[in-house]
Amino acid sequence: MPRKVTASLVRDIPADRMYNSVPVQRLINRVMRDGKKQVAERLVYTGMQTAANKLKVDNPLEVFDQAFGNIRPNVETRSRRVGGANYQIPFEVKGQRQSHLTTMWFVAAARSRKGMSMADRIAAELMDAYNNQGAAVKKREDTHRMAEANRAFAHFARG
Repeated sequence: MPRKVTASLVRDIPADRMYNSVPVQRLINRVMRDGKKQVAERLVYTGMQTAANKLKVDNPLEVFDQAFGNIRPNVETRSRRVGGANYQIPFEVKGQRQSHLTTMWFVAAARSRKGMSMADRIAAELMDAYNNQGAAVKKREDTHRMAEANRAFAHFARG
């Protein structure tokens, strides 16, 4: 039986310095490599500012929130073995898992872009997600499509 996650197991992350936002700090932590937080902060802040300038939006945090709102998944599928067959069962995604998937998909999409600096990749992915395009939004749509296609197996979730 899966273990229930209690509030005490979830790590409390302080808000970032510039925008006083926990989701931005989570992104910085995910972008960070080898413990180089200042480098990651510079990349994320530069990317957010570049995206806001190109989209002609005053506040980079608005671009960030809109982009991550467009990436955030509502449902996902989980594999479950029932009577010798594996089924992809759709589950609703809530809370921490939702923000975790959003951040993971965004960073993976940004890293998969080639031929530019990481700050430019972050800016490009932010602009694409803001406009409901890009690899991270496509990942969300594919996940939703998969859940919709397997909706017939939802009754296996309770049982």
